[in-house]
Amino acid sequence: MSSAAIFVNIFALSCLVISLIKDRAKTKQSLLVAVKSFFRILPIVLIIIIFIGLLLGFVPLDLISKTMGEQAGFGGVILIASVGAILHIPALIAFPLAASLLKGGASVAAVAAFITTLTMIGTVTLPLEIKELGKKMALLRNGVSFIFAIIIALIMGMML
Repeated sequence: MSSAAIFVNIFALSCLVISLIKDRAKTKQSLLVAVKSFFRILPIVLIIIIFIGLLLGFVPLDLISKTMGEQAGFGGVILIASVGAILHIPALIAFPLAASLLKGGASVAAVAAFITTLTMIGTVTLPLEIKELGKKMALLRNGVSFIFAIIIALIMGMML
């Protein structure tokens, strides 16, 4: 376990002890809410683990490296940015998936493009955006977001 993880765990445990000392009833109520929340998201976490396992099991690492790695260049960034723009994946799944892609040989720029377009582009919500904002504004917002996502990804690729 890294020193940062140890620090966070010690800090959380300390806060829990302070909370117990300050108000036992509220702390117990909060812990009950936390346990219920944990069990509510547990199926999603299991799906994440299965999804990432299947991805890494069925997609060869050399394919990830070839299409999203450094050798793929700008085309790889555009490809994965487009995938991120189309997909509608919760961040809870997207971040571990992004980490797996990095470990599989994807470039930092490609993964940054994936995460950025995933969160900034609303392909699934586009019909609602068109209804509320108008077609021109919705398409403009998504187009500008895509351009900025590519710029952010390229900067991240240069910095890291």
